[in-house]
Amino acid sequence: MPGIRGPSEYSEEPPRHPSLKVNAKEPFNAEPPRSALVSSYVTPVHLFYKRNHGPIPIVDDLHSYSVSVTGLIDNPRKLFMKDIRALPKYNVTATLQCAGNRRTAMSKVRNVRGVGWDVSAIGNAVWGGAKLAHVLELLGIAKLTASTHLGGRHVEFVSVDRCKEENGGPYKASIPLSQATNPDADVLLAYEMNGETLNRDHGFPLRVVVPGVIGARSVKWLDSINVIAEECQGFFMQKDYKMFPPSVNWDNINWSSRRPQMDFPVQSAICSLEDVQMVKPGKVSIEGYAVSGGGRGIERVDISVDGGKSWVEASRRQTPGKHYISEHNSSDKWAWVLFEATIDVSQSTEVIAKAVDSAANVQPENVESVWNLRGVLNTSWHRVLLRLGHSSL
Repeated sequence: MPGIRGPSEYSEEPPRHPSLKVNAKEPFNAEPPRSALVSSYVTPVHLFYKRNHGPIPIVDDLHSYSVSVTGLIDNPRKLFMKDIRALPKYNVTATLQCAGNRRTAMSKVRNVRGVGWDVSAIGNAVWGGAKLAHVLELLGIAKLTASTHLGGRHVEFVSVDRCKEENGGPYKASIPLSQATNPDADVLLAYEMNGETLNRDHGFPLRVVVPGVIGARSVKWLDSINVIAEECQGFFMQKDYKMFPPSVNWDNINWSSRRPQMDFPVQSAICSLEDVQMVKPGKVSIEGYAVSGGGRGIERVDISVDGGKSWVEASRRQTPGKHYISEHNSSDKWAWVLFEATIDVSQSTEVIAKAVDSAANVQPENVESVWNLRGVLNTSWHRVLLRLGHSSL
């Protein structure tokens, strides 16, 4: 494609914040310190986790950059940035989370394959761009369409990004056409993040944002959109990011027996404390994030200091100074909540957090019950150990 440099020219790395914990250099994968996540409701771009499957492309000629829209449609065409910017711009506050978030805790049970993420492969941003439903209307596909008359039922996003899992081909993923054409699903072709032009790490010049769904479906560096009959057959849809039971191993796995993971389950993590934290006796503040997929709100976050025998409810907030009500129209339906509770500590103790979403889905108690060979979707109760001693807290 014009304006895109080849792999040999990808070596120029973007600048990154020194506090990021680099989990892999090539391809580059990094997460911020967990404490950074609770410092603000909207995660600053430089502290937003970086997830890549290949070298980071450079798109440097915006005038020639275009997205081809093809497939089972009557009017295939190329869309340039000016076409997309001419559509109504929407700002959607949405949390993106890698399906492998909290993988390191799962790997302590049994070995798993994948990038060793702690609790910070997650971030909340304000994404600006055109709704995919409006983009597809330009192609003659009406809102709330589940199937085109030519049989298209899925929308595939293909990236400029090349990765070894696709044998050097592009990264790709898909969502159902019914979701893509639903304006209330808020799927965006985004060109801004937190009010600024997307940077290279996050998909410049154009990326997909699929709110409420695991990050793997929010394709960066968008190259083309294909309306197809069946879901995308790419590696990351068919042979990765699927949830298997603990009994499945690499000898007996049957990838076709499970559907690609889409919505992420209810999740929470304590971010104001490390896994093992020295504290002084007295009051200790417990802060963290909670989020659920599919637009479900967070009904409550419970905190325990006695192994789950008793619980106290944490306060929840989104926009500072504004009362959060789960699934109320004043709340950001696709975004996390930050929670806070204060506990009295007189001895070394384990602190547990668990979230409950608006559909009454609850995080599972033990990581063993959700262990899977790829280490995805660890949504078990989050636990940190407080030890009495000298601390600056």
